Amino acid sequence: MEVELTRDQQALVRRAVDTGRLGRPEEAAREAFSLWEARERRREEILASVDMAEASLVCGEGRIITEESMQQLAHDVGRRGRARLAAEQKK
Repeated sequence: MEVELTRDQQALVRRAVDTGRLGRPEEAAREAFSLWEARERRREEILASVDMAEASLVCGEGRIITEESMQQLAHDVGRRGRARLAAEQKK
């Protein structure tokens, strides 16, 4: 398979080789594909999580998040945080 780089990409690879950041141009392609693979794996994990969340909602598990429920959660977290801080300050 051959891949054609843009002029800017070619210049970037040349600079990386010239400055010693990369030993050979092929290293740029390997690094780029490695980063792409990692991003694609993370994307698949996110999609799987979304599928699991949707399935749990269909089964009646989980909860639907609304603006009101988020405000209540923020209030509860703040209250617990203040209580923990007060307890730690008493020690």
